Amino acid sequence: MKKPLIILAGPTAVGKTALSIELAKRINGEIISADSMQVYRGMDIGTAKIKEDEMDGINHYLIDEFDPDDEFNVHIFQQRAKKYIEEIHNKGKIPIIVGGTGFYIQAVLYDIDFTEGEDKSSHYREELTKILEKEGNLYLHNMLADVDIESAKAIHHNNEKKVIRALEYYMTYKEPISKHNEEQRQKKSPYEYSYFVLTMDREKLYERINYRVDLMFNEGLIEEVKDLKDKGFTKELVSMQGLGYKEVLDYIEGKITLEETKYIIKRDTRHFAKRQLTWFKREKNVKWVDITKFNFDFPSIFEEIIKNIEENEIL
Repeated sequence: MKKPLIILAGPTAVGKTALSIELAKRINGEIISADSMQVYRGMDIGTAKIKEDEMDGINHYLIDEFDPDDEFNVHIFQQRAKKYIEEIHNKGKIPIIVGGTGFYIQAVLYDIDFTEGEDKSSHYREELTKILEKEGNLYLHNMLADVDIESAKAIHHNNEKKVIRALEYYMTYKEPISKHNEEQRQKKSPYEYSYFVLTMDREKLYERINYRVDLMFNEGLIEEVKDLKDKGFTKELVSMQGLGYKEVLDYIEGKITLEETKYIIKRDTRHFAKRQLTWFKREKNVKWVDITKFNFDFPSIFEEIIKNIEENEIL
């Protein structure tokens, strides 16, 4: 028999954290974070990382497990997540993957094989990084558009990490990563799963994003980035290219004003949320939960999710 797995996904600022805690309490679950930034220690405010008192006694995995200069990617995430899923099942509990990084979720859900071609891929990554440094991100993004227009549409040119990943995949396997991702979506999952994606009215979501960014600055985002910089974590690191961190580094270095910094982070976070939703729309067997239609009544939203899990006999 396939073992159970619950996924609670959605764009940034939609309200996944609070709902996931209640869900874990109700179904005797533990949470695995599917967030590419919350794994890093010391990067708390800019990632909207859950605080310990907010966890309410629920075990969380893949939060604060790596230093900002450690290597972390989808393959490492997959290996760790599968290990934790097994550990949680062995406790007689239910693993709940919570986050907004769709590719990470897909990698675990369909057990994608990342082993083939890794050595060549690393070589191409070095070449592409040199091109980025010499020609800039727009040039690199145009390279991607020439070979994989679907990925170029889905990935913003400022997301250098993902642009490089898509290009190195094409160079390694001689096929677009968008085609590969679509094929992976057709695979059967080794788990008996329920996959929920939270969404809401776009304008309401954008308001929540803008509010969250203002809150990050009030809570000390600039001081957090300064502290990371003082510890030697530079902009060249993948972690420091994260949304909010690279912009604040530019502000600290005097390249942009504080108002410009806030504007860029809000704008790019809104764009990021839009791309997250686009990704989840391509996934199959997903149950969409529109928070707006529930008038933001979280107890009712929670009961809808529980009802769906019970109807599908996942537990």
